[in-house]
Amino acid sequence: MREEHDFLGTKAIPDDAYWGVHSARAVENFSISGNAVAQMPDLVRAFAYVKKAAAQANLQLGSIKQKQADAICSACDDLIAGRLHEQFVVDVIQGGAGTSTNMNANEVIANRALEHLGLAKGRYDVVHPNDHVNASQSTNDTYPTAVKLATYFGIQTLLAALAGLRHAVEAKAHEFKGELKIGRTQLQDAVPMTLGQEFAAFASMIADDEKRLRESSHLMCEINMGATAIGTGINAPVGYAELVTAKLAEYSGVPVKLAGDLIAATCDTGAFVDISGVLKRVAVKLSKIASDLRLLSSGPQAGFGDIKLPARQAGSSIMPGKVNPVIPEVVNQVCFEVIGNDAAITFAAEGGQLQLNAFEPLIGWSLHKSLHHLARACETLKINCVQGIVPNHALLQRRVAESVTLVTALNPLIGYEKAAKIAKTALATGKPIAAIAEELGILDQKEMKKLLVADRLTRPGAIQSA
Repeated sequence: MREEHDFLGTKAIPDDAYWGVHSARAVENFSISGNAVAQMPDLVRAFAYVKKAAAQANLQLGSIKQKQADAICSACDDLIAGRLHEQFVVDVIQGGAGTSTNMNANEVIANRALEHLGLAKGRYDVVHPNDHVNASQSTNDTYPTAVKLATYFGIQTLLAALAGLRHAVEAKAHEFKGELKIGRTQLQDAVPMTLGQEFAAFASMIADDEKRLRESSHLMCEINMGATAIGTGINAPVGYAELVTAKLAEYSGVPVKLAGDLIAATCDTGAFVDISGVLKRVAVKLSKIASDLRLLSSGPQAGFGDIKLPARQAGSSIMPGKVNPVIPEVVNQVCFEVIGNDAAITFAAEGGQLQLNAFEPLIGWSLHKSLHHLARACETLKINCVQGIVPNHALLQRRVAESVTLVTALNPLIGYEKAAKIAKTALATGKPIAAIAEELGILDQKEMKKLLVADRLTRPGAIQSA
């Protein structure tokens, strides 16, 4: 054990721990979720970029020495490469506006920097968590900046997952382009369409969300580094804010820029509300697609049965042979969670007071869950469901042949009244509409056969041009 101290007193810290006294107190204070910051690798990487940029800016402005800057940057590179993440031990839900996470990062980086210098952990006279790693900084500019970087990284992961799902749905749309079926409104038979058109609509919905998410990602690029405690820049040297922002953009590859009003940027969490709203939109639409897949595959004998989902597991402990739509169901649940996360983010953002929002840890954790669970849900839906969907061809053909909804397509040729008469008679007698149309002397079956094909039933003007 080694002994460390803060203004509250001394504390014994395990020799092999890279965290120190501040992290130890946070672990004792915040036993809330059981989820440590280590479970947010994007946030750990983001903090490493922030601290590396700060070290280089502080070196250039004379706030720290070359030896300290080099060791700090080496430690940050270790975190960026994925090492020592397990040392981020504080709970993701914490009081103090993220101070515990910032100090956890400062202590891990300081002790790893000391190792790079060949010194023992705890030699803070050489590299100090506050004086050197946290030089010219406050939790109130480093934490929101790191959360924005982490969110930006998470958005890129989600965008890739959405694109992968869209490509899979587009492939099915092409595969099903000639598969005629009956469309439905309000769960009732409507007019003909192709299964390909139905899946193409899913793909368009996903593409639209990709666009909105990409646009909103730029909100994560306006940062308040150099604001320090409340936005006045106290304890930061002249020129630091601009320099650290430029260094952060260079190291992270994220096109960050300095906010125009650092006091406003330090207390305003509106950008997080906006991106959460976009994630809620993604969730709502993805859940609609998952629910539609469940409906379209319902049965297999007493439901819609338009499509067959791949069987992933036994569906019941009591009913032999039952297979449930478990993949769309898990996607629905992820989407419900994201909608709930949006509510939590909304309340946390509104609850900020005066020059700081103390509830950013909840915002950061909620965004992390929404982004990464949505990304995994998209991957799961693509691989375990969409790629294996097949149409129920025989059933779709029979339904189209028997459906009275086909008379809607005849309106432009024979008028609503005659079309309604055909539909009413067909429903009353159970005879095919082609036979009824011929019996009523409206159209013969040869003419009907020519009209009632997928190409004419599913695009504008095709019936009139027959």
